[in-house]
Amino acid sequence: MPELDATAAGRQAHLKKSADAAERCPRITIGIACFNAENTIREAIASALAQVWPDIEVLVVDDFSTDASAAIVEELAEEDPRVRLIRHPRNTGPGGTRNSIVQEATGEMIAFFDDDDESDPSRLATQFNRIERFVKKAGTDLVACYASGGRVYPNGYLRESQAIGSQGIPPSGDAVAEYLLFHGRRPDLFYGGGTPTCALMAPTATFRRLGGFDPDFRRVEDVDFAVRLALAGGHFIGCPESLYRQRATVAEDKTPRKNYESELRLLEKHREFLEDRGRYDYARRWFTMRYHHFSGARCRMVTALVALWLRYPMAVTRHLLSTGPARIRHERRMKRKGV
Repeated sequence: MPELDATAAGRQAHLKKSADAAERCPRITIGIACFNAENTIREAIASALAQVWPDIEVLVVDDFSTDASAAIVEELAEEDPRVRLIRHPRNTGPGGTRNSIVQEATGEMIAFFDDDDESDPSRLATQFNRIERFVKKAGTDLVACYASGGRVYPNGYLRESQAIGSQGIPPSGDAVAEYLLFHGRRPDLFYGGGTPTCALMAPTATFRRLGGFDPDFRRVEDVDFAVRLALAGGHFIGCPESLYRQRATVAEDKTPRKNYESELRLLEKHREFLEDRGRYDYARRWFTMRYHHFSGARCRMVTALVALWLRYPMAVTRHLLSTGPARIRHERRMKRKGV
């Protein structure tokens, strides 16, 4: 994987001193949802254990893996008492697995790491300090903090992503729900790369107050959590530093069809909010058009896009202008060889 940041070593030393001198260094739970990750789980846990934060637990929930993932985690737990393994007796999906982390966490904060990602050693300290500053200033702990980072594709292409709320005024409330559900954007807010769980840290109390993640979602459970947090008046803050690397992987539960089914479930769950804004039909049509695009049904995609544009010409034009050029560049780079 590419290096996270050329200045990472200097930043790590600085944050180590800051953490040692801080008035508060509460325990932080690093939660890793694990499923059939025998080839990457060692590196993911090593990344967690390398954090400069003085008090951590690495809570790994194995979601009924059929490979050697759980055995590897057990071995690592015997070597380091900071690692704890919980085994699911059946597969529950990412929402159910993360809920086990939320229920079992002993830390004041939870930071989610993926089972095939790597994080900069300064990630916990950077996100914790960002949350502490915000809470003191805003007087609320109903907050989620996202790290900036990058996604690495099999051809070596690295797509950097700036965290939501890492520039300007942190978005909050309905503004975030509008963005996530139908790309409603307010010009004074920075939405960055959205709300991926692999970049998320928040107070444990915030996760529990919202009831954790919806286990009925096999995909976009992170979006649903963020929408519910937004509708509860939550704030979304971010760190501009590049703090993680995510691997782009292919799996049975990551097909365009499964993603589309989850997106439709998301719209139905929040239908009242969408209908209040006159955007339910728009969102459903947009997600359908996207599904045809990602599944390779080009004619259906064009037909759906034309029908959507004829019905909502201004909204579709704004949407395409804000996302289309970046999407085209991104897809071209994914297909290049030897990037």
